[in-house]
Amino acid sequence: MRCPFCKELDADRVIDSRLSEGGNAIRRRRKCDACGRRFTTKERIEADVRLMVIKKDGSRVPYDRNKLFSGLQKACYKRHVSDESLQAIVEKVEDTIFHRFEREVASSFIGAEAARHLRELDKIAYVRFASVYREFQDLGEFVREVEDVQKRAEEELPGQQMLF
Repeated sequence: MRCPFCKELDADRVIDSRLSEGGNAIRRRRKCDACGRRFTTKERIEADVRLMVIKKDGSRVPYDRNKLFSGLQKACYKRHVSDESLQAIVEKVEDTIFHRFEREVASSFIGAEAARHLRELDKIAYVRFASVYREFQDLGEFVREVEDVQKRAEEELPGQQMLF
């Protein structure tokens, strides 16, 4: 391991190790013996069997968490949503799919899970994400989705008006 601060190679030691919330990563606190600074690393556990994603056209591709994260980032463009929040969504989606599916998962399921968590985080980003993932065919579908989000938001926070 190389220290991210002083760039010294193999001069660190592990202070603390914990399993992440979903159980699919190990979080380690480390201290560099050369400069004395502390940093955190995450080690992802990779299964021997790769999860395949079944796309809408029927083709199959290996699951890639970076594609999901990238899609969420695009939906959150110019929104006040941190990368940490998006990483948390990716972790939640992965926890769900790796617990429910062994070898294959539909891309629509991944999109629906991501959208569900994004809706709780940022309504505008959710509508952006949903417009791509659900492939709205006309403006009417888009407007209905916005009205549904607004209606749910008003039910959650009565008396407050949402402006899109």
